[in-house]
Amino acid sequence: MPVPTPNLYPDFNIVRLSHVEYRVKDLAKSRAFYVDMLGLQVTYEDNERIYLRAMEERGHHCIVLVQADTSDVGVLGFKLYDEPDLEKAADWFAAKGLPVDWVERSHMGRTLRTRDPWGIPLEFYVKMDRLAPIHQQYKLYNGVKPLRIDHFNMFSADVDASVAFYNEMGFRTTEYTEDAETGKVWAAWMHRKGGVHDVAFTNGLGPRLHHTAFWVPTPLNIIDLLDLMSTTGWVGNIERGPGRHGISNAFFLYVLDPDGHRIEIYCSDYQTVDPDLEPIKWDLKDPQRQTLWGAPAPRSWFEHGSVFEGAEPKEAALKAQPIIAP
Repeated sequence: MPVPTPNLYPDFNIVRLSHVEYRVKDLAKSRAFYVDMLGLQVTYEDNERIYLRAMEERGHHCIVLVQADTSDVGVLGFKLYDEPDLEKAADWFAAKGLPVDWVERSHMGRTLRTRDPWGIPLEFYVKMDRLAPIHQQYKLYNGVKPLRIDHFNMFSADVDASVAFYNEMGFRTTEYTEDAETGKVWAAWMHRKGGVHDVAFTNGLGPRLHHTAFWVPTPLNIIDLLDLMSTTGWVGNIERGPGRHGISNAFFLYVLDPDGHRIEIYCSDYQTVDPDLEPIKWDLKDPQRQTLWGAPAPRSWFEHGSVFEGAEPKEAALKAQPIIAP
């Protein structure tokens, strides 16, 4: 089925994605990966959790690492435009029979906690503690020099339904993959902030988080990270890349953290600000949609994902598959 017409006037106004909470089994090892290896900045830490931000971000955090017995995902966070949007969002989710809870979150103002229809834990807020800018403190630029969080990609058991729901929230589709035999959408990329995507959905056992992506200055930063990982004991955590996607046109690398949470390092996509921008359609069997150039994606890239806390993954009804490397 075709992607829906964009909803340019949603009931509440989402500015962008904001943050993710990862449950990790060894906080010190995760710190070594995210801080010493990738170069994210610690904004607060204790024995139970670590808050991190990237170099261009003024908000307190984009990742929260929580010491736990499991390696799942606690929540995906989104920033709203202003305070009335919080009440509008609460009314919108309640009208759909979805949970609505007001929760206390460290370093954040009033926060709405809910789930989408498939159980993905979501939270919405307007105010987060503001920190002093550090984007010109070049002595702090380490690892891959991450500038900002860019997007979430999620496995979905029904991509058409996920796209319809998030479209109603105001996310606009920029590109999508269609299965020619069924006419169903196999994957879709949707945005709020004017890049190719804040969220994406990929057909598969879901809901699960496929990856969180960080924007970096240049492809050379990705090459530097590969050199660093290969000589400091992390070479086995390199999963896919480098290469260039056909979809989004982005230069990419995928790595796995110590708990198996996938992180994409990402740059060079394009602007999508115009509200009447037509989405780009790709055929599922076109191998250049996922890899314009570079080695094909390994099987793990299509099958491995992080489970959301409290969500029950289900098999996808659409069984069509792209070409998968052995």
